[in-house]
Amino acid sequence: MLVLSRSDVEGLLDLDALLDALAAAHAELSAGQASLVPRMGAFAGETGILGAMPAYAPSSGLGCKLVTLFPGNRDRPTHQAMIALFEPGTGTPAALMDGTYITAMRTAAAAALATRLLARPDARVLAILGTGVQSRSAQEMFPRAREFAEVRVAGRGDFEEAVRGADVVHATTASPDPVVRFDWLSPGAHVSSVGYGAGGSELDPAIVERADVVVVEQRDSAFAPLPAGAPELEPRGRDGVVELGEVIAGTAVGRSSDEEITLYKSVGVAVQDLAAAALVLAAARERGVGQEIELEEIHA
Repeated sequence: MLVLSRSDVEGLLDLDALLDALAAAHAELSAGQASLVPRMGAFAGETGILGAMPAYAPSSGLGCKLVTLFPGNRDRPTHQAMIALFEPGTGTPAALMDGTYITAMRTAAAAALATRLLARPDARVLAILGTGVQSRSAQEMFPRAREFAEVRVAGRGDFEEAVRGADVVHATTASPDPVVRFDWLSPGAHVSSVGYGAGGSELDPAIVERADVVVVEQRDSAFAPLPAGAPELEPRGRDGVVELGEVIAGTAVGRSSDEEITLYKSVGVAVQDLAAAALVLAAARERGVGQEIELEEIHA
C-alpha cells in the first residue's frame, strides 16, 4: 500500500485536471453509475465529529474518507482528513493519503465547476465571503474555471459591500447567520455556498426560496439529516433542486436567461474526494512518490 503525506498530495494534485475529474464523477453519480452513502458521523461529546464517506465511481475507483470537524481547534485545522483507496476489482488496499488538502481543494473546485456552468457568460466580478481555508482555496480554483476582471475577498463587516454589484458570490463562512442577502444581489447573479454554521445558515432564506435554479451535488445527500445535509434547503424540497451531474450531462437545465438568480449549495460528497485522490495516486505512481508499506503477507 502506498502512503502519501500532505506535502506529497499538495505536489501531486493537478488542480486544472481536478475540474474535469469532478465533472466526470458528478455525471456518473447523477446517472446512477456511482455508489455512495450520505456522510455519517460519530460525535466526540460536544467537541467534534468524525465523519465517514465511502464511495465508488467508475472514473475514480473505490475508497473512503475519514474526516474530523472540531470547530474549537486553534493550533490546527478545524477539518482534518485521511483517504483510503482500494483496488476496485479485489478490494485490496491501494493507498492511504492525507485528505485535508484534498477536502479544501475539491470543495472549491466543485463550486468553481458549478460557477462555470451556471454563471452568466459575461460574469466578471467575483465576491468571496470569508477569509479562511475555503476562501483561499476558492481564490485558487475559481479563476481556473472562469476569467474574472475583479475578485473581492470580504471579511466580517464587509459582506454587503462585496456582494453589491458582483456577478458571482461565493460564501465560505461558518456563520449561523446570513452573510449574503437576496436584496444585495444583482439581477442574474450566481451564488454558491460551501459553509456550514451550526444551528443556522450563511444563506438568506430568501435566496433559497426565490432562486430560479438551485443546484446540489446529490439530492439524497443534500436532504439527509446532519451531518450530511443542508437543512436550509428543506423549504425548497427535493423537487425544487437539480443535481450538478444532471446539468453537466444536459438532462437538467441550469441557467436559461441572463436575469435568473442561480444557487449552488454544497454539502460535500465522497465522489469528489475519490476524483481528487485518484489523480493523486496516478501521479504518485507515475513519478515514484510516496512510501510503500506491507499490511500483510499474501501466500499463494
